[in-house]
Amino acid sequence: MTINNYDEILQLWLRASLNIRIKGRDSKSAIESQMKSNPDFFIGAFEKSDLVGIVILSSDGRKGWINRLAVDPDYRRKGLAKTLINEAEKVLKEQSIYVFSALIEDSNLGSKSLFKKCGYFEHKNITYFSKRDNDEV
Repeated sequence: MTINNYDEILQLWLRASLNIRIKGRDSKSAIESQMKSNPDFFIGAFEKSDLVGIVILSSDGRKGWINRLAVDPDYRRKGLAKTLINEAEKVLKEQSIYVFSALIEDSNLGSKSLFKKCGYFEHKNITYFSKRDNDEV
């Protein structure tokens, strides 16, 4: 994927009901910078030339993160999200990263079920803390 896919990415995230922070982490310049740093960390699934699925990866060098996984509602329940997760793991392994993680909102039962089916363990004894400079990051 390239920055030329930026508008398609935003439209897919909207169709998939993901929150978009257009002035911060999801700005065109932020996405472009991430793509330049780790081009393999942006994985798209296409039907012909239409973007129908995406996942963005990140890593701290020891643990890989599966972020912003989204599938067009018209293409759900066809194994596409599982395929994106598998491809994400493959890309991270190529970077010698063998611990894969995802943060999922507790109310997102579909995603929780998907990751469990893919062999992920739900850690109920962890409390997630974050601090943000502003609401857009």
